[in-house]
Amino acid sequence: MGKKVALIGSGNAFFKDEGVGLYGAKYIKENYTFTPEIEIVDGGTLGFKLMPLLQEFDEVIIINTASDESKKIGDISIKTTDEFLDGTLIKKTANEVEIAEMLQICSLSEAMAETTVISIVPSDIIAVEVALSSETKEVWNEYITTVISKIESLGIKVNKMDKEFSLDEILDIFANPSIEHSRGF
Repeated sequence: MGKKVALIGSGNAFFKDEGVGLYGAKYIKENYTFTPEIEIVDGGTLGFKLMPLLQEFDEVIIINTASDESKKIGDISIKTTDEFLDGTLIKKTANEVEIAEMLQICSLSEAMAETTVISIVPSDIIAVEVALSSETKEVWNEYITTVISKIESLGIKVNKMDKEFSLDEILDIFANPSIEHSRGF
């Protein structure tokens, strides 16, 4: 049997770019199929409630935003479990702190997924709005491609669906939860 893989979108959809991980996971769920299947999870701001996923799966990919003053807005970074555990990463948001603490706790247990965190440096995580800043929209395709490439690197076949949900349609789903869409989240 192959590896069990989970993609977790993390963040807060109500604070503009802070929702990019949620929007990304939903976009991937609505636009791609995977062989073998992967679990796509709306991690929201669940923090430690995500811990069982780190113990249940072989590979976990978390997508979110990351504060990094050494990088410019829109830069995409890929961090491994080891980089989170070595203590050198600057963690500014509650989300970043929780992910680091969750990885530290899980590293003490026998079962822990190989975890990769793919983050984008946000422009605006203050505005109360279900949207993305223009800077984040500019690198949206690169961000999605980076996540898809990581999934493929795990030996998973990725297929793009015929009918594409656009980024704007995904944002509408978050802004208006009553909108009908193909597969729930």
